[in-house]
Amino acid sequence: MGPAPAREAHGLDREIARVVQAGNCSGCGACCQLDAGLTMALDTEGFARPVRTGEDPAPDAADRLAVDRFRSTCPGVSVQAARVAGAARHPMMGPALGAWRAWAADETVRHAGSSGGVLTALAGWLSERDDVAQVVGAAADPADPRRTVSVQIRDRAEALAASGSRYGPVGNAAAAGALDPAGAFVGKPCEASALRGLARATGQDAPLILSFFCAGTPSQRATDDLVEELGVPRGAALAGLRYRGNGWPGRFVARTVEGSEVSASYEESWGDHLGRAVQWRCKICPDGVGESSDISAGDLWRTDDRGYPGFEEGAGVSALLARTPRGLRVVEEAIAAGVIVAELLDLDEIAAVQPLQRKRRQTLLGRLVGARLAGRRPPRYRGFGLVRLALARPRETLRTARGTFSRVRSDGGRPTSPSRSGAVEGRRS
Repeated sequence: MGPAPAREAHGLDREIARVVQAGNCSGCGACCQLDAGLTMALDTEGFARPVRTGEDPAPDAADRLAVDRFRSTCPGVSVQAARVAGAARHPMMGPALGAWRAWAADETVRHAGSSGGVLTALAGWLSERDDVAQVVGAAADPADPRRTVSVQIRDRAEALAASGSRYGPVGNAAAAGALDPAGAFVGKPCEASALRGLARATGQDAPLILSFFCAGTPSQRATDDLVEELGVPRGAALAGLRYRGNGWPGRFVARTVEGSEVSASYEESWGDHLGRAVQWRCKICPDGVGESSDISAGDLWRTDDRGYPGFEEGAGVSALLARTPRGLRVVEEAIAAGVIVAELLDLDEIAAVQPLQRKRRQTLLGRLVGARLAGRRPPRYRGFGLVRLALARPRETLRTARGTFSRVRSDGGRPTSPSRSGAVEGRRS
């Protein structure tokens, strides 16, 4: 007898494969909530992707439901701009019911966090409240601190241990408890969008969603390469690795089990290494500011005369946005409880010190058109005002479209690969 015929991939697997093969997967992990047989794993390029490792596919009826939910919620298929009743909608920053310059009242938390420790302070405070079941976040993998894993934060100490950005792949939306309506969730903007959509599709309340300004997820290989370039042999055990924090913006620091340290400045680590290895989906992201969250935060950079961020060390300060009535209530309660210190801020002031977020949204239509002309099929984005933003800068839009077309075509029509060098808050802002 010959070999048994290969089983045809079922509907959800086919839908996921289309997104992954098109380069549109963000690695959020939300699809794992639709099928217990899916989990997130690193692919050969060093990005988190869903793979089937467990149970057989769901029965046909359940699979069709999973496919419908996947199509309506996966950020690699479509993203809908958030609309909140009563919230002003800023063309760059999205909806907001309140905006502040903010930092953690606890100086230890403020110092440890990436940009004032606001999300760390909120996560610790929420985790100890009786009305919050748990807080899902991300932290260094204890077995290998080069890697990033999802964690449940149950008290202030665990929030502090998870402080600082994680510039590596992790699918937080796949974590147990990520969809618990009684819990809180801290994750990337794409994860916020996916969880919000999943909650809506399943007819349940979403958890309290906290997000951060994000410039993209770098390949895990970028972290591994940087640690090695700084002098730690590849594969050598580490006792710890921090991308940022312990100051603002903080240094990239890898600590060996023998007690020695190697480090690089934020400008060196992100600018020269990690930022160059961001996945394709992040380069065509319509929302780097967490529009679908209840609360989002990012670096409130000091800028030079040209409006570009300066990275001199100092006391961290966050831009803090309450996007929903629930988020506004939590922020106001945190201020009243002395968890964070906050001063009212105008949304234009935040946009002014976020040049990457501004440029990415302003030129996104050009990138989408260039990619489509080169044979790629990017996700559908609705409600972000991309046409209006593009028409305001026709020459820049055309130049961006041409550049994207050339890069994608030169790569054989595949999504452009990350260039290679030699998960809580303020991430990649």
